[in-house]
Amino acid sequence: QVQLVESGGGLVQPGGSLRLSCAASGSIYSINAMAWYRQAPGKQRELVAKITNGGSTNYQDFVKGRFTISRDNAKNTVYLQMNSLKPEDTAVYYCYADVLMRDRTLYPYWGQGTQVTVSS
Repeated sequence: QVQLVESGGGLVQPGGSLRLSCAASGSIYSINAMAWYRQAPGKQRELVAKITNGGSTNYQDFVKGRFTISRDNAKNTVYLQMNSLKPEDTAVYYCYADVLMRDRTLYPYWGQGTQVTVSS
């Protein structure tokens, strides 16, 4: 089994910054892509940013220039640095990982979610 544990959410004023972390643990051989998604009340879950195990990144237009995704492969951890936060960034943020298990099977895993609230 694999667990993804997120941290770093909270309440921040518009224009502020937060850094989310997500650490994976368990029967992991390696991790392929990792990503951050978010889900606002009454809306569908949407992709925010994605990073490959080689470090290539992809961002949705609504966060380009404000958010930065990164990862530490040695720690099986992905980060999301969020700057210039806006009220519309308020959502539950979920991390995602494509995990290659020790038996070489590939499974998708989700974190439990962390609340980010941007409000004055």
